[in-house]
Parts: sequence; C-alpha cells; structure tokens
Amino acid sequence: MKVLLMHRDRDFDLQRPSTWNERGRRQEVQRQTLLQVLLWNAPALVQDLELDTLLRAMAGADEFLFEVAQQAVLTGLRNDVDTILYRQAILKDCLKNPTVVRELYILTVEADEQGKRGWWGLSSQYPSSMLYSSVDLLETFLGILRKLRRIAELYGPQFESEGFRNLFAMLRKELSDEYLAEVQTHLSELKFRKGVLVSAELGSSNESTNIILRKPHRNSRSWLGRMIGKGPSGYTYHLDPRDEAGGRILSEMRQRGISRVAPVLAQSADHVVNFFKGLRTELAFYLGCLNLHGRLVAKREPVCFPVPVPAGERRHSFSGLYDVCLSLHMEGRVVGNAVNADRKNLTIVTGANQGGKSSFLRSIGLAQVMMQCGMFVGAETFTAELCPALFSHYKRDEDATMKSGKLDEELARMSEIVEHIEPNSMVLFNESFAATNEREGSEIARQVIRALLEKRIKIFYVTHLYEFAHDFFDRKSENAIFLRAERKADGTRTFKLLEGKPLETSYGEDLYQQIFGAIGEGATRELLADARAGRP
Repeated sequence: MKVLLMHRDRDFDLQRPSTWNERGRRQEVQRQTLLQVLLWNAPALVQDLELDTLLRAMAGADEFLFEVAQQAVLTGLRNDVDTILYRQAILKDCLKNPTVVRELYILTVEADEQGKRGWWGLSSQYPSSMLYSSVDLLETFLGILRKLRRIAELYGPQFESEGFRNLFAMLRKELSDEYLAEVQTHLSELKFRKGVLVSAELGSSNESTNIILRKPHRNSRSWLGRMIGKGPSGYTYHLDPRDEAGGRILSEMRQRGISRVAPVLAQSADHVVNFFKGLRTELAFYLGCLNLHGRLVAKREPVCFPVPVPAGERRHSFSGLYDVCLSLHMEGRVVGNAVNADRKNLTIVTGANQGGKSSFLRSIGLAQVMMQCGMFVGAETFTAELCPALFSHYKRDEDATMKSGKLDEELARMSEIVEHIEPNSMVLFNESFAATNEREGSEIARQVIRALLEKRIKIFYVTHLYEFAHDFFDRKSENAIFLRAERKADGTRTFKLLEGKPLETSYGEDLYQQIFGAIGEGATRELLADARAGRP
C-alpha cells in the first residue's frame, strides 16, 4: 500500500543518516551534518532565513514533526509545478478537515510505537520468535487498520484533493471486512495452540528431511463424538518427558517446519509497519503546516496559496508579503510589502537603517522555500517562478580565530556559491562586500553581480554601497528594479519599501541621535558646568 500524499507516484523519502558507535549500535549523526547531507548550503539558509523559528512553529514540541518539516522545507521541489499544486490541494483539504487529519496522525503514532516494540522479534534469528512476534504485531495492526478504514468511510467524502481521494479509496478497497476477517482467521491458526503439524521423510542415514509445515486438521466432530468416538488412525508416539535428546530433535524439527512461514509473515508485518511509517511521515508535514497556519491566523496575519510558475519565466509579484519568522517573534502584526518584479533579474534595496530591508529580504527567501515545498506563504497574494537553487550571502561577524579578515571570508563564501550555482537560481545578498571601503566594495559587488546576471541568475541585493547601487540605476536597465526603505520627514520608519532612486545616505544619524542623543546632551552640559567652575 502506498500513501502518496507528497508525490503522485512515490513515497516521501525521509533521510536519516546514521553512524555506528564503538559498541556497534546505531546513532544519529549531529544535526549540522544532517543539514549538509540534505543540502550543502542548508546551514547558511537556516541561519540567514531564521528557519529554525519557522520549523519550531510547525513542530511545536514534536521532534518528529520538526525532522519532517526540516527535510521537506530544505529539499523543496526545483521545477515541479504539478507536484506543488498537488500538495497545495491536499493542504487545503487538511485546513478544511483539521480534526480528521489529527485523528489520522494519532493512529499512525500508535501504530509506529507498536512497530518499534515488535522490531526485535521481527529481526530474530529464531523462526518461532519471528513468527509469534509477527502474529502479535499483525493482530495489533488489525485493530488500527479497522479504525483507519472507518475514518475513510465516514470522512472520505469530505475530502476533494486527488491525494486524499486515492488514499481513502485504497483503504476502503484493500481493508474490506471480508479481507480483515480472513486475515484474523489465518493469524489465529498461526498461533498453533494445538501444536505444530509437520510432515517429514527419512533420509539415507535415517535423518529427517523434507520437513514441511502442514495446515492443522479441522476437528468437525462434536464434543460428544470426540469423547466416545475412535481415536485417530495411524501410529502415535509419545515422547518421554525426560528424553532431552528427543525433545531437542523435535524442537529442531518444529523450527525447521516454521522456518519458511516465519520470514513471510515477518515480511507482511514489516510491510504494514512501513505503511504506517510512511503515512505518519507524510501526514507530519501537513500537520506541521496546520500548526503554523493556526499561529499566523490567530494573529490575523494574511496567508495565501502562491501561484508557482516554471523556472525561467521571470515572474515575481506579491502584495502584503511579510517576514513570517519576525511575526512569530512579535506580539503584533508585521508590515507587509507589495512589489511587482516581473521580468526583473535584479532587485536592489537601499534606504534608511532599521527600515525593514533585511526583514524584506528574509520574507523573499521564506516565501520561496515555503512555496517550493507546497506550503502557503505569508502574503495576501504571491506569484513567483521556481528556482533550481536558493543561496544566501549575508554579512557575518568577525572571525574570532583571526584566520582571515571579513572580506576574505565573504569572498570565500561567494566562491563556494559560484561552484554550485546554475541558471535561474536565486541569490539573496545582505550587505555583502561592505567589509572594505565604499569604492572597493562597490567595485567587487559590481563585478560579481554583472557576472551572475550574464548567467541568468536572479538577485535580490540589500546594500548601503551607494556607488554600486547608483551605477546600476544609471544604466536604466529594464531588467532591474530599485526599492527604497521609506523614511518620513521626522525620521519615522514605516517599514514599507517603495520604488525609488538609491539615496546616498542611509540616515545613520537618526539612529545615532536616538541612541546617543540624550547621552550627548548630558555630557555637553557637564562640560559647560566644568568650564564655568574652572575644573579641568
């Protein structure tokens, strides 16, 4: 049985890289290593876009939800519009039927826990242990499968998406009452309450060969007939209780008799275990989306299902777009922005400090990764092309080890991005190459951006390098758009970004006065008082 809630034709592959410790036990690798296995630049994206905030909001206190959300978000679909729309339809069903989805997830958790308890028996080298563990596990699963089928029958008509319709139809078809009753009968027989019936032949040296497990005889006689009737025909041999050698031989014959059945039954149990694991994994993604949606809607933040278009079409327009992670940290709502950057390869953002430029850049990145994994986005409307890869190049703190300067470190990271980049990728720059003087930083940024544009890379660049921004503005390129953080005449920041010519100042004096103004006035008064009193 296939779940197929994340893809039409295959299950979602939850990667869990592991190592083996010195005692031969499996242990999970560190989270940082796992991120790099998923995506080479995943640690940078997590840091720059504050993805941990997003993932924690999706997961709540459930670490499994966090693990699934992390992999789904970081391994978004590169250029698969159909699958994104497929997931969006399923998510819409989840938003309309959250109680049913949570009930389904609870069932999968119960089944997964049962599967973990029976794992040792399924992997046992003894056929009898493998057999009885499989029987017990499958009997437990029968009850859960009946609940699952009942949910499909009761609530299936409420779901409209292709994914859920196919899942519920499969459950109704495969888990009929007749089928489940037949399975229960077979499991009861495989408990061998009246002993194991095997047939055997004598080999050339009088050893037992060709041992075959036989179906138990059905006793159709009434209890009175069994009491007064004749005994079974044929020869009967009763083993003496003190015959240890004979008991050992019979035990070996019994193990050999069920050795062919036990692996088959274990395989069946493993198949059911894997089905519930897959169902839990794929439901976990949508449950995480429900959790995040609930938190944003509770704050009355807008959410919408984006319109994805194939890579290379240069579509990027939105209204009310905001930084979801910033909203999750704040009590109030976040100011959204509206931009039409269709047919643009380059977006340069300048303007006042603390004006919302970095939050805007983060909102661009968050919306892109959320769209490409099939989620809603934090906006009123959002349309964008898919990108085969997303990169972030943000300024970093000074190297504490002093192995290299800030500019050297920035250039090294840029070189690494260039090694992995491909056409139609997106790069988010935040104050890049500002670790040197204005003239040198502008020249480096100019050359880097020109090279990327020649390779059809889509760029969003937040900068205070006026010479760099003004140079591109003077070229009057139709493929570029220039945004500016709004500042009112009294210095108030609106956190709105408007189209406009880059300004030579970022109004740093506003922040200086805000922070040091009162201190400066007090110090000045003290100096004047000292001068009047003749104090040094």
